[in-house]
Amino acid sequence: MEYPNRIITTGEKDAAVVKQIQTRLNQMGYGLSFIDGIFDQTTIKAVKAYQQNHLDQNGNPLITDGEVGPRTWMCLFYNFLPKEMPSSPLLIELLKIARKEIGVQEDPPYSNRGARVEEYLKSVNLVPGNPWCAAFVYWCFQQASISLNRANPLPRTGSCMNHWYITKGEKLTSLTAFLNPDDIKPGDVFIINRQGGKGHTGIVTGVCNGYIYTIEGNSNAFHSAEGYEVIELQRRIDSISAGFIRYK
Repeated sequence: MEYPNRIITTGEKDAAVVKQIQTRLNQMGYGLSFIDGIFDQTTIKAVKAYQQNHLDQNGNPLITDGEVGPRTWMCLFYNFLPKEMPSSPLLIELLKIARKEIGVQEDPPYSNRGARVEEYLKSVNLVPGNPWCAAFVYWCFQQASISLNRANPLPRTGSCMNHWYITKGEKLTSLTAFLNPDDIKPGDVFIINRQGGKGHTGIVTGVCNGYIYTIEGNSNAFHSAEGYEVIELQRRIDSISAGFIRYK
């Protein structure tokens, strides 16, 4: 569907246009409970959450107004990331698998539970109720490795910082990444050190204008490390306090 050449906001009469927006927001993890073609307060809230976390094609932040104008529409429906492919068959398969998980949510929210979440946790020998961002990353690599009939290169751990310390992958420290953003590649794993032994992690899908684009579990539209879903986000490169790990 092409942009309808008007601002889509409260009172929009074309239900098909609104359903397209709602469907896309759902695909990107900005969880609307139903697709009804009505641009109501729930849809406005989801649009605002999306706008807070995304840049336009020129690298400028979107205006957080809850309306879908040309800049928000283009950002929603067109991919302006550099068309750089992952560097190995493993990472190509990894991103395919991770993208299919976008929108998975805890049940109930903020419980660290739910059928799929518990599958992620089980992959690293953790029981329901534990934080699961690192488990999600391990599970995605495990599925990609099984698909390619090879060993999973990640250490089997549900701890972000333990992953950082014991990995045999190629590390890129936070400072090096900040000074050389072109060294960050799709398929890299980012690690944020939250102190006290805690952390947060996810998978890089692209890099643009000082930001990384990610798929991450146990987060939400506000970049929480204690969120409730698998979601696509943008993060400033300088917010990645530990660094990046590359596997082949």
